Amino acid sequence: MSDPKQKKSASHGSKEPLSIGLALGGGAVLGAAHVGVLRAIDELGIGIKAVSGTSIGSFIASLYAFGMDWREIEAVALDLDWLDLTGLTLSQFGLLSNKKFGRVVSDLLGERRIEESSIPLFMIATDIEHGEKVVMDRGDVARAVMASACIPGIFRPVECDGKMLVDGVLMENVPVSPLLDSGMKPLVCVDLMGAYVFNKPETIIDLLLNAFYSTLRNTTLMQTGDADLKIVPSLGEFSLVDTRQVSLLIKAGYRDALPQLDRLMEDLST
Repeated sequence: MSDPKQKKSASHGSKEPLSIGLALGGGAVLGAAHVGVLRAIDELGIGIKAVSGTSIGSFIASLYAFGMDWREIEAVALDLDWLDLTGLTLSQFGLLSNKKFGRVVSDLLGERRIEESSIPLFMIATDIEHGEKVVMDRGDVARAVMASACIPGIFRPVECDGKMLVDGVLMENVPVSPLLDSGMKPLVCVDLMGAYVFNKPETIIDLLLNAFYSTLRNTTLMQTGDADLKIVPSLGEFSLVDTRQVSLLIKAGYRDALPQLDRLMEDLST
């Protein structure tokens, strides 16, 4: 529990406490920063009335929507073997399967359906056969998380309702649209990859990364324009795959989110 002396009133003099829709973006290991954002939300006494997630954001969103608080999710993140969430598979569509990731979700939450969550929960995936966005708001939670976090070309696509689903990053990495479509306001979103530091490419990998982030940044800017607050933690120094930095990522998410959320509360109370 947060120290009551440190927790602020989210109402700032208003009758009703602030309650938000929260969209959690993708970013592999950077997703640990979402835990810090949840801590800041809790300490400020802000409620979450709906949550959406893409890729690793879908994992954190699911845990929260099914009743886990930030401390419990932090314990999961610190204990998780981030690099052991895949298994070798024989498929023409990818060398790996992320079924282990699905089992992690099932072990933590049980065999649950999205519509059983305590607050509305949405997850984004890509129908790779038709190049379309899929918003998952019902069905098996573990399978939805697997689909939303299924990196194309590396993981075998997840079959769901007759569709071949892969990572939602291709369509909407910061998933504000399901919350906007549901009328959730105010809306706060977290862009884990918006602080990528561009440098002159020295290798083909550098060039491809710059190309990927250029596309992602501009698409995300267009898709998140209607959010009331966009939190972009300063994660440029962190790697997408370095699991040794999980605790530092949690602290960074908390550090950057707390003052921005506090200002949002002030703005909405005036």
